[in-house]
Amino acid sequence: MTRSEKVDASRQHRRSCLYECRVLHHRFQPRVHRFEYGLFLLSVDLDELDHLPVRLLGRNRPNLYEFRDRDHLQFPAAQPGTTTKASVTAWLAAQGVQLPTTARIQLITLPRVAGYIFNPVSFYFCQTERGEPLCAITEVGNTFGELKPFLIPLQGSASTTEAARFRQTVPKHFYVSPFSELQICFDFSLRWPDQRLEIHINDVTTDGQTWLVSTLTGRQRPLTDAELLRLTVRYPLVTLRVITLIHWQAFRLWWKRLPWYRKADRPDLQQGVFRPHASLAPLIVNPNQPPATNSLIP
Repeated sequence: MTRSEKVDASRQHRRSCLYECRVLHHRFQPRVHRFEYGLFLLSVDLDELDHLPVRLLGRNRPNLYEFRDRDHLQFPAAQPGTTTKASVTAWLAAQGVQLPTTARIQLITLPRVAGYIFNPVSFYFCQTERGEPLCAITEVGNTFGELKPFLIPLQGSASTTEAARFRQTVPKHFYVSPFSELQICFDFSLRWPDQRLEIHINDVTTDGQTWLVSTLTGRQRPLTDAELLRLTVRYPLVTLRVITLIHWQAFRLWWKRLPWYRKADRPDLQQGVFRPHASLAPLIVNPNQPPATNSLIP
């Protein structure tokens, strides 16, 4: 077998990859507002992180692209420094979900770029060693540096990842945008990622009205230095691009005179938050306890 054939064989068995994506936000209430942009995401099997033959990506060390465990869920919150997989496994156990010791976890996220990170949302997909889907987690972040994970159960009884979808509607109880009420709910719908990525996160009221539709769709690309360079040229400084676009759209919403909600006004509606901001000081927040927001809304 030639060297190139060995490389190709290695890639076939590697789960980690990239996704070149389009993000769409379409707001219906209280004003119509729509925008769309492109970016790319890193998709890593957490068991492969230390063995990826990609020189432009490092784990917990400086590089053009970096994966740092501290950028994601750390559970228990009082014990930072554990690996992301260990934290996710422990958090799921606190929710009553026991992962097998041989389970695989795929994380789709933005990496650090030149040391800078802003990650509005990441996704964990869990499966058994035999490839049976188990559950998913949506990890939502905000511009205050806070994180909140949401457990998304498997919809139906799919026995293979090809047919796996995950669905959950839960109270938000998390401050994401000054233009969104805290009493609203997240409606999550996730398809198991393969050659394509398809994720829907909508803002809905408890009586079923949709206020905001958000979609993330993409196509799988190989995780190689050459592909990273191509995507770097097409989406330079992608994390800085995301935070810049968020503030630009916020300005446009402010210009349209949408109602503004201050984060400090309702700390009681911000629950299960990791890395809580000082604005939550009036409320004792313990993210190590299973949040009450993982129950299905009738």
